Amino acid sequence: MSLEHFDVVIVGAGISGIGAGYHLQTLCPDRSYVVLEGRPQLGGTWDLFRYPGIRSDSDMYTLGYSFKPWTAAKAIADGPSILHYLQETARENGIDRHIRYGQHVKTAAWSSKEARWTVSVEHPEGTARYTCNFLFMCSGYYNYAQGHTPDFPGAADFAGRIVHPQHWPSDLEYAGKQVVVIGSGATAVTLVPEMAKTAAHVTMLQRSPTYVVSRPSEDKLANWLRARLPAKAAYGITRWKNVLFSMFFFNLARKKPEKVKQRLLGMVREQLGPEYDVATHFTPRYNPWDQRLCLVPDADLFDSIKAGTSDVVTDRIARFTPTGIVLESGRELPADVIVTATGLELQLLSGVAFSVDGASIDLAQTYNYKGMMYSGVPNLAASFGYTNASWTLKADLTAAYVCRLLNTMRKRGLRQATPRIGGEALQPAPFLDFTSGYVMRAMAKFPKQGDRHPWKLYQNYAKDLVTLKYGSVDTEMDFTNPAPKTVSSDVAIAAAGA
Repeated sequence: MSLEHFDVVIVGAGISGIGAGYHLQTLCPDRSYVVLEGRPQLGGTWDLFRYPGIRSDSDMYTLGYSFKPWTAAKAIADGPSILHYLQETARENGIDRHIRYGQHVKTAAWSSKEARWTVSVEHPEGTARYTCNFLFMCSGYYNYAQGHTPDFPGAADFAGRIVHPQHWPSDLEYAGKQVVVIGSGATAVTLVPEMAKTAAHVTMLQRSPTYVVSRPSEDKLANWLRARLPAKAAYGITRWKNVLFSMFFFNLARKKPEKVKQRLLGMVREQLGPEYDVATHFTPRYNPWDQRLCLVPDADLFDSIKAGTSDVVTDRIARFTPTGIVLESGRELPADVIVTATGLELQLLSGVAFSVDGASIDLAQTYNYKGMMYSGVPNLAASFGYTNASWTLKADLTAAYVCRLLNTMRKRGLRQATPRIGGEALQPAPFLDFTSGYVMRAMAKFPKQGDRHPWKLYQNYAKDLVTLKYGSVDTEMDFTNPAPKTVSSDVAIAAAGA
């Protein structure tokens, strides 16, 4: 079994892993690194998902990297454009030369004596091992192998095709057919108007509604600035404009949920008209931002509903039949194709089995440190984005902070950085303060957060920027394990001749 050593091993070549490579090259240029990617190409989410209309529900001025301006006209970009942006970033910065594909990480074992991780991987040719001084998990938060699909009674009887968006078949034909999309999240509201362009009819079947907001696909101010300013300056201004607006809106939703709720529902009524049953189909049972809002660019979902090419049905499924779905109300929805846009299956750090000095680590029993590390676990960080803003905002901050830790250890001659809970006890809370089904199903497997800094997740970019970029690296962090002193050549020669 081969064994290679790198200063840093990055796991995942998606948006987080590529950003991590850039920050390492820029802030720690003397450190070696490799990116281990389980799939045959880079891109992560933006390469895996191939369903019709795939796009971001975050604007590209915040989903894009801080170091690479987004210059396309559309702020709400389609999946292929985002993938091209990631490929271009990796190629321009030479990050692609550090990526090894088909590398599925299975275990990671830390040795305090050696101050290094041993990472075991499976690949098409067999197995391999890597050692590293720091392990940086950038593999996302969900299971790439499978999405979440409930057990629907009678599914085996359905004569048509049932597909999950995470594994969209390239040969699926739906033009001129009856389609039912099960779900009400971001994937469903993306699929429905796109499939409705050629399908006979598309029904979005939801158990309960989600908040849906329309937004222009192009940012007029951003395009105006880019025509008059250097790309980097225009990008920076737009980025901060969007960050501040999203922070304002999120805080307003938490402080005045009823006011925000009525405004959001009012916007839907403006789109669909006074006769539409907004109370049934677009009024959730929860407050805004208890779950992520669903974005529809240029009101495309509302336009397809008004055009009659799609509709929304709010009901529960009784069973599948050979020709469609029978609902608990007794109504039957005819279908040739059923799309189960029923969510993701969350997975912590790709399901890797971790151990420290021979003892297995259950990360669910740890506390999350500054949104990236784990109590009692040395030299391990993970990139996890915001739930109320763009993923990359936090990924950029996390990668830069990891570089601060690496440079601090190098400067102090210490090899180990371990988050430790101080004297003040923590009150545990779920890792994510979200009520979405896919979150609630998995939270027992995730680490906890505490009720104070640095163990609390604030979901606030401005606060994290100050804390992670300028705050102390010593807060409840143990820097230990001095590097062995090297014997000078003169002393070694003298000792050899004695």
